[in-house]
Amino acid sequence: MERQFSADVWTKWDRFYRANFLNSLSGFKSASLIGTISESGIPNLAIFSNIVHLGADPALIGFVNRPLAAAPDTIANIQATGVYTINHIQEAFYQKAHQTSAKYPAEINEFTAVGLTEQYREGIQAPFVQESKIQYSLSLKEIIPIRWNNTFFVIGAVEQVFLDEALIDEDGFIDLHTAGSLASCGLDAYYTVSPLDRLAYAKP
Repeated sequence: MERQFSADVWTKWDRFYRANFLNSLSGFKSASLIGTISESGIPNLAIFSNIVHLGADPALIGFVNRPLAAAPDTIANIQATGVYTINHIQEAFYQKAHQTSAKYPAEINEFTAVGLTEQYREGIQAPFVQESKIQYSLSLKEIIPIRWNNTFFVIGAVEQVFLDEALIDEDGFIDLHTAGSLASCGLDAYYTVSPLDRLAYAKP
């Protein structure tokens, strides 16, 4: 039976129930790991499901960082070094990836803590996730404070992309299904994906 929900209803819910409801409302999203490193050389790894494409020319990607009290390390490292990596998550290591959502102290290397492997590439300071089949590095362009909930929209320029060339179709489309990249929903649900269709460019 259909029911109407409004803010005066969900504000009275248990906070975890409310968080699950509202986090899953926006639907399926990508699931990726952001790799950073502190000025003192401590690697950091954190899972994000709010990464969005902003444009292809120039190539820009954004993500939302939670309030500093809840998630200070990723954004602090990006501000300090100006570089970070984004790594797709595959089924072989999604449980380890999910564990990075735990609140580890800043002095802890999350790669080591969850059992994933740091990978460093020439000329790129931030670490990649070696297990990931699609990796890319970014340089910081802008951090926009969102005053409504004390979060931050972080915008980066894509600098280098690393993936198996066989995953790229003739028209440049990346076959994420073959790569095994996962989708997520809410705070803790992960999904494999199956292709439905690719449609022609729409014209009036």
